Amino acid sequence: MRIVLSIKPEFVKEIQSGRKRFEFRKAIYKQQVEKIYIYASRPIGKIVGEFNPVYVIKGRPEDVWQLTKKYAGINKKRYDLYYNGKHTAYAIEIKNLLIYSKPKVLPFHAPQSFRYIEHL
Repeated sequence: MRIVLSIKPEFVKEIQSGRKRFEFRKAIYKQQVEKIYIYASRPIGKIVGEFNPVYVIKGRPEDVWQLTKKYAGINKKRYDLYYNGKHTAYAIEIKNLLIYSKPKVLPFHAPQSFRYIEHL
């Protein structure tokens, strides 16, 4: 199974630079996923790359931060704001990143968080 994951352009830049090696989520996909397509949300509005989700860290926000902070691609204040009031945090480890030389148009309506797909 594959998914399209919506990510804000500012975070896509951090992923491309290598400073962000974890994508944080409040909720996570339930099925086994072999590939994640990166959809850079507006104003870009295109699929800009893909990666393999090798490992998902799940835990209390404080614990997940300690494990991921070196390559979080965001500061602690923003992280805390994102998880404010939440008991569980998820961090998808980004491996085998491939950034497309030519971004792809999404053939369906962009997901708010993620969407399962069979192929792109």
